[in-house]
Amino acid sequence: MRLWWHLVRLGFRLLYNEFAFTYDLVSWVVSLGAWRCWVRASLKHLHPDGLILELAHGTGNLQLDLHAAGRDAIGCDLSPAMGQIATNKLMRAGIRPHLVRSRAQMLPFRAAAFASVISTFPTDFIIAPETLREVSRVLQPGGRFVIVPTSRFTGGGLIAKLIDALYAATGQREASAEHRSLWISLLEPYGFGVQIVEEACSNSAVTVIIAQKRG
Repeated sequence: MRLWWHLVRLGFRLLYNEFAFTYDLVSWVVSLGAWRCWVRASLKHLHPDGLILELAHGTGNLQLDLHAAGRDAIGCDLSPAMGQIATNKLMRAGIRPHLVRSRAQMLPFRAAAFASVISTFPTDFIIAPETLREVSRVLQPGGRFVIVPTSRFTGGGLIAKLIDALYAATGQREASAEHRSLWISLLEPYGFGVQIVEEACSNSAVTVIIAQKRG
């Protein structure tokens, strides 16, 4: 099992770095075309006003969606490959990129700088105590930390079942009641009230965690 999880982490590292150019295609395939819907399901749960920070911006798709929605946003990602892809994508769309390279565990922003922090399908960095402490620090009182951690297929079919099995094998199918309780126990000590909802997409549903900073 230890070897398996080592291989899973290696696969993700390669996907986010050396093979970042394949990320959009891989995402489309493993979601059966629903990936953008899964990501966009987070948008309506953001704080309605103020600056937004996206953790692990990836190839920049959510940055495009935030701009289209008229929101001011900054993206943060540790991968230089993702940063370059996202920069090129935004510039092709005529959008000035506001991207920084940084670890989520050590954000280069002042306290209470953001009304919302968002991360869609992040790896396990998102539950590190250092990340949660930093997110709480940079959020304004009443600000929202929105996470899209997982999704599930609802339409059946052999391909969907196979992909669901792949997600489970790589630790990405954790929408059980126990896992929901875990999110609450992780976030509450950092000053968050937690709500967990599901949003529907084509033949699938996506979990959205809305953690509002008290104060």
